[in-house]
Amino acid sequence: MRVVIADDSALLREGLSRLLQESGVEVCALAADAEGLISAVRELTPDVAIIDIRMPPTYTHEGAAAAQELRAELPGLGILLLSQAVETHYASQLLENHAENFGYLLKDRVLDVVTLTDALRTIAAGGTVLDPEIVRHLMRRDTAADPLRQLTEREREVLALMAEGRSNSAIAHRLTLSPKTVESHIANIFTKLGLHGAQDDHRRVLAVLAALKGA
Repeated sequence: MRVVIADDSALLREGLSRLLQESGVEVCALAADAEGLISAVRELTPDVAIIDIRMPPTYTHEGAAAAQELRAELPGLGILLLSQAVETHYASQLLENHAENFGYLLKDRVLDVVTLTDALRTIAAGGTVLDPEIVRHLMRRDTAADPLRQLTEREREVLALMAEGRSNSAIAHRLTLSPKTVESHIANIFTKLGLHGAQDDHRRVLAVLAALKGA
């Protein structure tokens, strides 16, 4: 797997690069701003771009804007957004039009190399990964239009773990349920969210997108 890392912090760039290379991930390039990121991705065509949401010059949303530009140009590119805090607005925008090959982690989480590499593999394979803190934030929403209100507490727990990119077997292990029970809960989630007629992998992504809408 080949990745490009874009972050204005040299310490974080170099640290992530070292951790990933020690884990067998090829780091193609490091970028300090959105312009460098876009140039590197266009030239090197990595599997995943790891992008800080806030980069120079204004440190507001340059990274997210670059991710949107790259996603429009290269739909198969994996995008992993990094942020210091929960900012679901940008994740919602990216997921709305192209939910596959996408992840969003808080920076504290990427210090765990196993979590980071697992997320990168899931994203490169076409999946979606959301930070557990972001998932908790989304699950706390309580508006009348929220489609998640239809779900039971257990179904919300299952959906939260799906949003973290976990497989059915991993969900079963975490919640101490049988695989058959997990499959039943996921089927109920798909039904209640109106996700019919698509492959299960794609419906998992759509279910996560349903959780993000309106956040």
